Amino acid sequence: MTTEPSSSPLPVGDIPTDPIATRNLATPARALAIVAHPDDCEFQCGGTLAKWAAAGCVINHLVLTDGSKGTWDADASSDALVEKRRDEQMEAARLLGSTGKVVMLGHTDGELQPSLHVRDQVAYWIRALKPDVVLAHDPWKRYRLHPDHRNAGWLAIDGIVAARDPHYFRHHDADPHRPDALLLFEADEPDHVEDITGFVDTKITALLAHRSQYVTTHGIADDDDGTGAIRFGDRMNDHARAVGSQTGVGAGEIFKLMTGL
Repeated sequence: MTTEPSSSPLPVGDIPTDPIATRNLATPARALAIVAHPDDCEFQCGGTLAKWAAAGCVINHLVLTDGSKGTWDADASSDALVEKRRDEQMEAARLLGSTGKVVMLGHTDGELQPSLHVRDQVAYWIRALKPDVVLAHDPWKRYRLHPDHRNAGWLAIDGIVAARDPHYFRHHDADPHRPDALLLFEADEPDHVEDITGFVDTKITALLAHRSQYVTTHGIADDDDGTGAIRFGDRMNDHARAVGSQTGVGAGEIFKLMTGL
């Protein structure tokens, strides 16, 4: 079945309109991106992770769902898509320069719930990986349509609270851990920018590893001759530069920064 590329805007968040208070965290020793689906990380914070990886940060990924609904093709095999998206996420992480773990929890795409069971899993991986910075979806984003993004945000925040307290989930074989900072992407009220000048191309290369998503999210035809991928890269560059022009950097990704966790 041949499908047409999506004409929807790319899922890269808004251009900031209000002043940005802070810029560029010190490169953490370890970072953990907690996301709903394969490719969410690369779209929302891929440039930041690539920059940190190049500076020696150990980047880890925690993907909560299996990505099984990530196609417009009603005849596609969900099982085959799950395997393909797992492979794509592994390759995208490698292209970003990630040297840590890529953990796929495998909850059913579109059905993610902020349950105690999943919170237990998220808290465990925060304790086990001990990130200095966690990056996650902003669950307070107004008018958010996709429930997985909203619920993944709650799970990340609730997981941070559980991971830091020794009385939560005492069965874990990992000590409590408290990250120094949380960066929420797709933020309702962004107040922090990371300068990703020089790393946008790495972000684009990692996104293009998600070949199964060309039609649904990238806006690239499934029989692309290369021109669609170039247009996609141009759109990503344009967005990063537009964010940068509003925040005083060459190219940027914006977040809500939370500290004192």
